[in-house]
Amino acid sequence: MTTCGPSLIVCVLATLLVSTAANFLQNVDITWGNGRGKIFNNGNLLTLSLDKDSGSGFQSKNQFIYAKVDMKLKLVHGNSAGTLKSEGTTWDELDFEFLGNLSGDPYIMHTNVFNQGKGNREQQFYLWFDPTADFHTYSFLWNAQHIVFYVDGTPIREFKNLESEGVGYLKSQPMRVYSSIWDAEEWATRGGLVKTDWSQAPFTASYMNFNADGCVWSNGKTSCGSGSTTWSGQELDSAAQQRLNWVKKNYMIYNYCTDAKRFPQGFPKECSINA
Repeated sequence: MTTCGPSLIVCVLATLLVSTAANFLQNVDITWGNGRGKIFNNGNLLTLSLDKDSGSGFQSKNQFIYAKVDMKLKLVHGNSAGTLKSEGTTWDELDFEFLGNLSGDPYIMHTNVFNQGKGNREQQFYLWFDPTADFHTYSFLWNAQHIVFYVDGTPIREFKNLESEGVGYLKSQPMRVYSSIWDAEEWATRGGLVKTDWSQAPFTASYMNFNADGCVWSNGKTSCGSGSTTWSGQELDSAAQQRLNWVKKNYMIYNYCTDAKRFPQGFPKECSINA
């Protein structure tokens, strides 16, 4: 038997310098799910649930252009075939997606970067821990130099600003943080071969410590000034670069930049620049 758990989509969009700390009551709105999204502990814990009838989701009250966003997340335990949990944005978009599994199999963490509605920049990883056993922190750093995906403070992916080389970059569209949990059994687990065991429902993902420190967009303008944030000029130092390379070597299982069958006319430009 197999189960399908949650699919969560978190999007970062928008602009105004604000540090938004960890209270879901103050900083997010539950936008759908008919009661399946719930906030507990005076705003310190949020849960999203999925059953056969519906999933659920929330979004940040603020929009951002450039930000550092952190969220602690505990994934669905046990069988979760068909599960998708993603963190990202529309239509400039940054995605964390967690593809469901069979009991005993590892989750696959799927990442993507969209610019002007165009993605096709997938990288996938196994994790070096059980993401269902405890809360772990998943983060985006998005500034004018690069976008970095982090897990528990370890960089797993970097997408550089290569506009000078003709590669589009996320810089003009305000984005909002979204998260949702939904049924993706038609494609998420082994290409849709493994279906949901709804007898295991409801499937629940739990969130804590939502922090969005960013340039908030309000009334058509941003509040960010130059040099006003600790993350706006943040780069990867040599130690962080070593950790990034460690993840790539040991835990990356798919990289669009090495998929020649997918790009018979040639790889995207950033692949050769970063090679």
